[in-house]
Amino acid sequence: MAAPVLLRSDYDAAALRRLARSSHDPGQVRRLLALAAIYDGEPRSAAADIGGVGLQTVRDWVLRFNDAGPAGLLTGKAPGPQPRLAGHHRSALRQVVEEGPIPAVHGVVRWRIADLLHWLWDEFRLSVSKQTLSRELRALGFRKLSARPRHHAKEPEAAEAFKKSSPSCWRRSPRTRPPASL
Repeated sequence: MAAPVLLRSDYDAAALRRLARSSHDPGQVRRLLALAAIYDGEPRSAAADIGGVGLQTVRDWVLRFNDAGPAGLLTGKAPGPQPRLAGHHRSALRQVVEEGPIPAVHGVVRWRIADLLHWLWDEFRLSVSKQTLSRELRALGFRKLSARPRHHAKEPEAAEAFKKSSPSCWRRSPRTRPPASL
């Protein structure tokens, strides 16, 4: 059986318990209290019971604590999957959208998401969904714009004649009852 990894000497059990009281991260509190038990001379199995984990996890906590101190015991955010579009993909996409399509080259007169999907595939052999590309375009500051629809039989003269005109100056309505006396 291997020797246990020793804890840092610049902390003690009382200091870890003080840090646990002031911490707002419940995971860090649990880890600090487990390591405080080790400082008190408890076996590592007792620290594992306090933390609700196995011995290997306690060893990992000790290594993280020795490396980064109490900040190493904070609950971190999982990194998540890597984004489909890297920085150079985004900059090229921004440039292409800002310049607009060349009809003779791209075969379109305005960019649609489907056209940009084809462009990404032709340029980078990168396949993304419509939703992903739409989200990326919005993150780059682009919005979908469309012209306001016009009815084919709309008559501008009839619309102007239908508009109500307001009086040139507004007057206050006369009082209907006298003010109350004091």
